[in-house]
Formats: sequence, structure tokens, C-alpha cells
Amino acid sequence: MNSKDCVGIIIPSLEPDNKFLCLLKDLKESGFNNIFVINDGSNESYLSYYQKAVTEYESSLLTHYVNLGKGRALKTAFNHILNEYPKIKSVVAVDSDGQHRIEDIEKCYQASIKNEHALIMGCRNFSKETSEIPFRSRFGNIMTCKVLKMFCGIQLTDTQTGLRGISRELMKIFLTVDGERFEYEMNMILETRERNISIVEIPIQTIYIEENATSHFNPLKDSLRIYSLFVKFIFSSVSSFFIDIILFTLFTGLLSGASEHYILYSAYLARAISSLFNYQINKTKVFKAGDENHSALVKYIILCIVQILISSFATEFLFNQLNINVTGIKIVVDAILFLISFQIQRNWVFKKK
Repeated sequence: MNSKDCVGIIIPSLEPDNKFLCLLKDLKESGFNNIFVINDGSNESYLSYYQKAVTEYESSLLTHYVNLGKGRALKTAFNHILNEYPKIKSVVAVDSDGQHRIEDIEKCYQASIKNEHALIMGCRNFSKETSEIPFRSRFGNIMTCKVLKMFCGIQLTDTQTGLRGISRELMKIFLTVDGERFEYEMNMILETRERNISIVEIPIQTIYIEENATSHFNPLKDSLRIYSLFVKFIFSSVSSFFIDIILFTLFTGLLSGASEHYILYSAYLARAISSLFNYQINKTKVFKAGDENHSALVKYIILCIVQILISSFATEFLFNQLNINVTGIKIVVDAILFLISFQIQRNWVFKKK
């Protein structure tokens, strides 16, 4: 039996051109026999491409009557393979626009066999200045990588690659991941963090044909979908921040004549109340730490005490030195502490085993 009989090639497709047929030809000549093409709602003028995919290149064709998105296309293929092809142990998802070379698909296939518990990602090199990479693609990918590292602690060189190797076990997991369109690929990456799944990066060629003109990725609309995934990581701290500031302003007004250290006391009270809210949201919604992490509360209390001391003393010190609006000073101080606190919570307080 051909060793490649245990791997499936998944090709989501919308309004293909001749590059799609060239890809199928190269795959067949390289010995890949299990090719699954998903027609994601292309209109009738493109049916000839799909007919050739079936008749000339013996591909399995799965069809969406309307465009449902790349995420849905991948999940349609995962479900079909899991139900109908028990001998397939892993799949490689490939873009239909000719950006992925056969040798790179081969490398991802080999890596998926050796690393069945890891997500394999064929990653392009965006660090070198080359005329082949459109500015929007370079900028968008580098920015997304930095945001992903900052908020999630996941360090990748290419977050938007469509060339991915996925084992049968991981297909079962990724079937349950939210997302129907391009945001699904980012959700897969985030799911690896939640499930402690490793990611193996495979260097591949960086190819952009015709300035990526045939891509259906909308850099504005789909980037907004991707970045919306990070809202949950800042909602808790921002909402807690506003609760803290409102309570601080209220307490300073009430205690201003009661003690010369009214700023310190106000900061303590405000932070204590807002911290209770922040801890619960961070534990259950942001970092999703289970109840087995018994030390999280102790670590969080230690962090809060240190933050309260730094915030209150820094606010009082700067107020005495600058003699400007004390609420404004606290906003600046706490904004800096917010960035530091998030990293500490992610890497220490709520770190999963």
C-alpha cells in the first residue's frame, strides 16, 4: 500500500482558476490519492473546474450550495473523512490558489505522521524584505504574530498560513472549534493553547502569485474577525479598571477630609473590590483555569497586593510631585501596571500545568 494512502489532502475552493487544476495534477503525480475538494458555493460558471477535479484527477467533491466560508469548508471535510475514511490517519489542508508547492506539502505530510499530537503549520518567512510579498500581507501577518504573542503567549512566524497538517485525533477536536470563515484558522491556533496542543512550524516557500489577487481573504473585514478574538483577553481588565477608577474617585471624595493618607485608603478599597470581579472573570472566561488550580487564588492575591502597593504609592508620590489631577495620574499608573499584570497572570497565576 502506498504510504500516502493514509493521508488526505483537503482543498477548500471558491471560484477556482487554472492554478487549481495544476495543483491537482501535481498532487496526483506525487502519489496523493485521497484528495478532497470543497466547492464552497462557486457559481455555475466554475463547475467545469470541479468536473475535471473529479473525472481527470479522481478527487472527492464536497459541495456547499452557498458560500459558507473556509472554516465551514474545512469542518465539512473533517467530518466526511472521519465518517467515511477510517484508514486516513492525517490530513493536509492546502490553498487552491497555487501558493503551496508540492515539496512543502510533502514536508507537512511527513511532519504530521511523525507528530500526530501536534498541529503542523507550513510557515512562510516574513522577516526578509522581498518584492514578492505584498505590503498588506507582510504587515498583517507580522502584526498578528506580535498580538498573538503578547496576549496568548503563542509565538509563531506565520499565523495566516493555509498549509496545515492535522492528525485524525486533532480533526475531532477542531470540529468543535467555533468559526465559519477565515477566523476559524486563528481559532484553531487558540484552541491549541486551551488544550495544550503543541505547534510544529515547517519552513516553506513564500509565494504570492499576481500580488495575491485571487485570494478571497478580505484584509479589513477578516482581520477584524481575527482581532475580535482577543477582546475577551482585555475585557476583564478594562472593565475592572473602570470599576476601580469610579470607586477610587468616589472614595477620595468621601475620605478627603478624614485622613492625610486618604489617597492610599481610597486606592486600597477600590482595588480590593475591583479585584474580586477581575479574578472571577479572568479565571472562568479569560484564562479558563480549572478548579484544580488551587494555588491560583493565592498567587492572584499576592499579585494584587503588590499592584495595590505600587499603584497607591506611585499615585501619591506623583501627585505630590506634580500636583495635577490625581485621577489622571492613577489612570496612567494603572495602564502601565495592566500590561505588566496581564503577562504575570498568563505566565504565573493562571498558567496551566
